[in-house]
Amino acid sequence: MKTISLDEVLKNKLDDKEFSILYEKEEIKNKIARMVIQLRQREGLTQEEMAKRANTSQPVIARLERGTDHRIPSLELLNKIAHSLGRELEISFKEVK
Repeated sequence: MKTISLDEVLKNKLDDKEFSILYEKEEIKNKIARMVIQLRQREGLTQEEMAKRANTSQPVIARLERGTDHRIPSLELLNKIAHSLGRELEISFKEVK
């Protein structure tokens, strides 16, 4: 039996346009989640403390950090989080390789 790597399976699946769009959406949510977790931990804050500073609730921060919400976090929420920690939200478009 031939073994297939995850990279090979993923490469084949990414040829499917619908799958590719959904996969990219998940990648974005997970990247945002990792960034928020790192920022919160660097500041030494709990989810509750971050939520209070950003004028939101702890469950909202928890869902964002888990990346399990079906939606991509709103720019409004990300901006509130950034400003609450003395940061500025930066968005950019990168050229596709």
